[in-house]
Amino acid sequence: MKTVNFLSRLFITILIGIAITGCTHLQNHDVIYQTSTINSLLAGVYDGATTYSTVKKHGDFGLGTFNGLDGEMVGLEGEFYQIKVDGTVHPVNDSMKTPFVMVTFFEPDQSIQLIKTLDYKQLERYLDTLLPSKNIFYAVKIEGVFSYIKARSVPVQHKPYPPLVEAVKKQAIFEFHDIEGTIVGFRSPDYVEGINVPGYHLHFIAKDRKAGGHLLDCRLQNVTAKIDSNHGLYMVLPQSGDFYKVDLAQKKTKELDKVEKEDFQKK
Repeated sequence: MKTVNFLSRLFITILIGIAITGCTHLQNHDVIYQTSTINSLLAGVYDGATTYSTVKKHGDFGLGTFNGLDGEMVGLEGEFYQIKVDGTVHPVNDSMKTPFVMVTFFEPDQSIQLIKTLDYKQLERYLDTLLPSKNIFYAVKIEGVFSYIKARSVPVQHKPYPPLVEAVKKQAIFEFHDIEGTIVGFRSPDYVEGINVPGYHLHFIAKDRKAGGHLLDCRLQNVTAKIDSNHGLYMVLPQSGDFYKVDLAQKKTKELDKVEKEDFQKK
């Protein structure tokens, strides 16, 4: 009850749709559309029922993955891309499905020129100073030439699926220098732990659409950051399958930190 009251005071509406098909298209563009939860992905629930044709009705910007965890997804300017473990980038077919995705219609409320040289952690701290509140959701787009990008993709998994922390140990690491492109992602409030990634979750795609992945590290200077405030989260849960059986009661903070930030090739 306290949580509901807290969210109500923040004017955040969280709508949980159980049915995958037939979801009403959201007219309010300041809403994030999400399928399933991050903890279910951490637990190895990699089969999804939501097609990308449905995803595209709810946003033109975002990130996610594919059935079997087959690579990283970047959605930008209405085009959706799959970055596979071999580093190749492919357009997403409408019939492809996802076990986890976040999208919105990107309409920036702020545009800032980042002059200082920043690494990933410094970027997160600086962006936080620009936000009117840490209790709502933000879509973040950063465009320019990056002096350094470290990204990753994960190989397709086969049943029985391993937990995500095991799957990413076989990730492929891509490092780029002086590459032009776009960082795409979201900042979510701390209270969504288990549902989503608290803090920043970012992917990258090159301007020529030939490289990208889940962002692990970066160095940037003289790039443009645009921030879109979102006051709603529309979350669609699976109707059946492994999601109904998996234990989602336990906190997985340490696992999530490893999955989001670590370069397992150094281990």
